[in-house]
Amino acid sequence: MKKHTLTILLGATLGILLLHPGKATAQTETSFNSGVDLMSRYIWRGMNLGGSSPSIQPTLEYSLGGFTIGTWGAFSMSDGLKVQETDLYLSYNIKDMFSIIITDYFLPVDTLENNNYFEYNEDKTSHLLEASVSFNGTEKIPFTLMAAVNFWGADALKDNGKKQFSTYLELGYNGTCKGVDYNLFMGFTPTSPDQDKGESGFYGPYAGVINLGITGSREIQITDKFSLPVTTSFIVNPQAENVFLVVGISL
Repeated sequence: MKKHTLTILLGATLGILLLHPGKATAQTETSFNSGVDLMSRYIWRGMNLGGSSPSIQPTLEYSLGGFTIGTWGAFSMSDGLKVQETDLYLSYNIKDMFSIIITDYFLPVDTLENNNYFEYNEDKTSHLLEASVSFNGTEKIPFTLMAAVNFWGADALKDNGKKQFSTYLELGYNGTCKGVDYNLFMGFTPTSPDQDKGESGFYGPYAGVINLGITGSREIQITDKFSLPVTTSFIVNPQAENVFLVVGISL
């Protein structure tokens, strides 16, 4: 992976899917979806990645059977805050219970006019590759569990010149109360950088809980044929001593 990015993998996968549509059978479901979320703030795993600006977060994806290839982004709505993110991902879903995902996060630190998307030097790139696996829960087992590890790219953690990649673990519980679906979650990073060397992991300067809270979601009926999904999240980052209240709608 020294000079390659997940872009190549995703592009090749998409090409195979498009060139072999005959592989889809009556038992193999295919779909092509697009959508957008409008969020009051961009908070990800307990980290504020969008300042105080609202965020537009579009999605575009194609699914074939258990495989999904897609792109997701987050774009600041403030002219004075040029925050953007454009990700690519490839996932495989097993009986709606387990998911395996490889994600190419792209978070440029320069201006929008000088993203340098095709910079693949690991010491300079703004790409970050992550592999994750999750248990999505079932009706009888409402708990969820996810583990994710960065394995290439813009993770700042180093040890004696050798890269160590940050890890994120999250435990969740899904439920419903009076028509509102909710998810209780706790995210933890076991990465423990050497603070004497001034090192910091991707999620924080030491191991601990970084993402704790609850998300509630419901659909508000607008007309007989249209309803508006609304989500609200209360998020605490104990390590950063910060708290967020975020609301969003999906279109």
